[in-house]
Amino acid sequence: MTTYLAFLRGINVGGRNKIKMAELRHSLEEAGLQEVVTYIQSGNIIFRSDVNEDNLVKLIVAKLQTDFNLAVPVVIRTEEEIKGVRKRCPFTNEDITQAQLTSAGESLYVGLLGEEPAQTKTDWLLSYQTEDDRCYIDGRNVYLLFSKSIRNSKLANHLLKMNVPATIRNWKTISKLAQMAEEH
Repeated sequence: MTTYLAFLRGINVGGRNKIKMAELRHSLEEAGLQEVVTYIQSGNIIFRSDVNEDNLVKLIVAKLQTDFNLAVPVVIRTEEEIKGVRKRCPFTNEDITQAQLTSAGESLYVGLLGEEPAQTKTDWLLSYQTEDDRCYIDGRNVYLLFSKSIRNSKLANHLLKMNVPATIRNWKTISKLAQMAEEH
């Protein structure tokens, strides 16, 4: 059985797409997922399953629609893939420290994509980089470093417009989920 992480986009943000995590866990357990655990209220789920990623996405999307009347993007990673995300961060400690000095909040994020984007979309996204908004694309993961804020970032906004399922998590959340998945 494989340990997976599911990331739901836009859950419990700004009063929209409200789901109680206890209800979400129950719904996913009813769907056959094992040892379901959630982390914070923003749609981060750890579970075990023998089902492949594509079918898991379909299953979770269907359960969200049926049980909560929500249509939100769902992105899946295995425990090993999340460990790899943490290991391959392209930004140096100095880069991150410099960004944190001027950032209005978190500075390091990871965009998790449901599929690898076409090269034209990758090039398009990279065109939105600035001195304050940097990114590095590694397959289905986009590392983002903000020296100001993610809130007004054209780069972050355009990441979510790449025509692939996507969601963004800060580095602290990615790190905590990797730890939790390992302990799971």
